[in-house]
Amino acid sequence: MDIYENIKKTTMKYIQYLLMLIVSSVVLNVWFFRFNKATLYRGGGASNMVEEFAVYGLNETMVYLVGGLKILAALGLLLGFITQKTIRPSAGVMALLMAGAIGMHFKVSDPAIAYLPAALMLLSSLLILFLDKKTAASK
Repeated sequence: MDIYENIKKTTMKYIQYLLMLIVSSVVLNVWFFRFNKATLYRGGGASNMVEEFAVYGLNETMVYLVGGLKILAALGLLLGFITQKTIRPSAGVMALLMAGAIGMHFKVSDPAIAYLPAALMLLSSLLILFLDKKTAASK
């Protein structure tokens, strides 16, 4: 591998790690610190997470199921700094959940600002997957 390929691979890995840190931090912040707070991004004008899921027609069990999956995926991304094998499954689960979140925002005709964070987390998760595949293929 020449020096330019090595620089390219290292840069892609740093971008991937930065995205892993951002996605996991944002998700953990939302589910642990903003769970009961109103934000600009809540669907249907809800003032907390349980109300938001109710706007989408989902019950409280779904709140904790989805939340648990998002927290596990976020922790899996953080664990990816230690062991690579958790990155792809965690980013894949996160991407699916964020696609579902965007779908729910569309379902209730939320303004674009409401689903912007989910869209950014979806794109970041997909980019993590792409970069992980690219850097693994160049080993």
